[in-house]
Amino acid sequence: MVSPPPAVAARAALRVAPAPRPLMGSQGRSGLPGNGGPGEGEGGEARKLQEGRVVRGKRKKGKEKAGVGQGGRGSGAEGKPGPEAKEAAGPGAEAGAKAEQGREGGGGGSVEERARGTIKGNEGSAGASKEAKGRGDGKEVERRVRTGRREDARPRRAQGRGVQAWSRNAGTGADMAAAAAEEEAAAAGEQPSRSASGPALWRLPEELLLLICSYLDMRALGRLAQVCRWLRRFTSCDLLWRRIARASLNTGFTRLGTDLMASVPVKERVKVSQNWRLGRCREGILLKWKCSQMPWMQLEGDSLYVSQANFILAYQFRPDGASLNRRPLGVFAGHDEDVCHFVLANSHIISAGGDGKIGVHKIHSTFTVKYSAHEQEVNCVDCKGGIIVSGSRDRTAKVWPLASGRLGQCLHTIQTEDRVWSIAVSPLLSSFVTGTACCGHFSPLRIWDLNSGQLMTHLGSDFPPGAGVLDVMYETPSTLLSCGYDTYVRYWDLRASVRSLGKLGWRWQESLKVPLHLPFVDRKCIMEWEEPHDSTLYCLQTDGNHLLATGSSYYGVVRLWDRRQRACLHAFPLTSAPLSSPVYCLRFTSKHLYAALSYNLHVLDFQNP
Repeated sequence: MVSPPPAVAARAALRVAPAPRPLMGSQGRSGLPGNGGPGEGEGGEARKLQEGRVVRGKRKKGKEKAGVGQGGRGSGAEGKPGPEAKEAAGPGAEAGAKAEQGREGGGGGSVEERARGTIKGNEGSAGASKEAKGRGDGKEVERRVRTGRREDARPRRAQGRGVQAWSRNAGTGADMAAAAAEEEAAAAGEQPSRSASGPALWRLPEELLLLICSYLDMRALGRLAQVCRWLRRFTSCDLLWRRIARASLNTGFTRLGTDLMASVPVKERVKVSQNWRLGRCREGILLKWKCSQMPWMQLEGDSLYVSQANFILAYQFRPDGASLNRRPLGVFAGHDEDVCHFVLANSHIISAGGDGKIGVHKIHSTFTVKYSAHEQEVNCVDCKGGIIVSGSRDRTAKVWPLASGRLGQCLHTIQTEDRVWSIAVSPLLSSFVTGTACCGHFSPLRIWDLNSGQLMTHLGSDFPPGAGVLDVMYETPSTLLSCGYDTYVRYWDLRASVRSLGKLGWRWQESLKVPLHLPFVDRKCIMEWEEPHDSTLYCLQTDGNHLLATGSSYYGVVRLWDRRQRACLHAFPLTSAPLSSPVYCLRFTSKHLYAALSYNLHVLDFQNP
């Protein structure tokens, strides 16, 4: 019996063998198991052939997806590799392509050779594709890592719209590097450093930059702060704003240059100062009273002390400074009639009452002492350096010690020959000034020696009768301010009229005392400001530099004055016609102004207008 040829036997085996587990290819054909296991024989070669067809079908359906990367694109509907793919695939791919061409053209060669060549070509193409895909994946991973590092270096708050704005403004090259360094420093909570690039001016030492920027005005410094983070920090230096602050209104700097609010940045004070200059504020009411009163008040830290009838109440400000805690911290009593005036000194409250008594209260305890001081109501009181001075309607002024063992012992009784409305002790503790009703004497302002009680001098001689002084205060040891019934605010300099007296005058200027044999040297005020509506001025307050605030007798009008100008800056009427009331007392800080009227306590908020 003649055995059939191998090819015929293989075809017969294909017909007789049971149906194997189908391998789904691009054409939907089923393939045989290969030579992966024992006893498969030539069926393994057929499986390899089938797998080659499946691979080619996938390449055709996916439009040369195996050639992604450096393998190149396919070259036809059959998914054949292009020139770049052939070059990357090597000789195996070329052999597979030739075998495929031979099969399709009906050329010679056995099934085994054609299958072997097809498998080698497919393996080469697959290897090239995997290599190209690996290179592409590696580049993609590297790009993502670099992008992730840049995004992680930026602060979280610079994402979203901030990232887009940063990308537009950062620039390229060294500018982008400097901006990225600033962002990283801000994210780390550190202050930004100066960029090594940019204009040569910013590479100068900070001392020279401070000197150069000290010639800039407020507007130029504000624009310079918008350039970058480093310049914003640099232009916030207090040294650059100190000169501007001393020329502004109510920034905490006195005429002598003393900073009364060193804990607050000078730049912030200058910003609020512009609201005082332009009159931008928000009005509010802190307290109300049911009946008409003549309140007085004082400020100390975050506390407000205000008199209501015969009590003195202490309130604490809320953090905004424009409102109070409704429940008082303390209540100080002791007078039988209304409290006319009081001051804070040495942790004590010294009050003057309409019952002719003086009360001494410890602020942080319940200690209270009151003693009879005058025959009639005590209109005014002041205390400095452990010495109390009081003025009364009984035409006397008296000097008292504050020492606990000597309370109530009068040191001096001074006959003023007129009712005393106001009183103030000199900062040098050498003298005090009294403001009287100007009915029994031609000058309502007189200065007395604190140690001896003798008259030292008087101020002015052109007061009309009845031009009483309702408020007086020392600004420096040699200057003081006064206001009253004559509708004027007057500024006095005790050194102004004695320089022409030769040696005596210079000796007085050095010791800030006038010799006793020159008590009536005429001293004229060096500056004055007139109330536009001819209203009585009940009180005044100053920042120690350029700002003045006065309270009028009608409609609760508060006026702000710039002492470098004659005209009033701004007027704030706090009451209307039916409730017309004088402004009995004024106090202000760098951000708020407080005015006490007959029925309520008002606040003007200049920080949040």
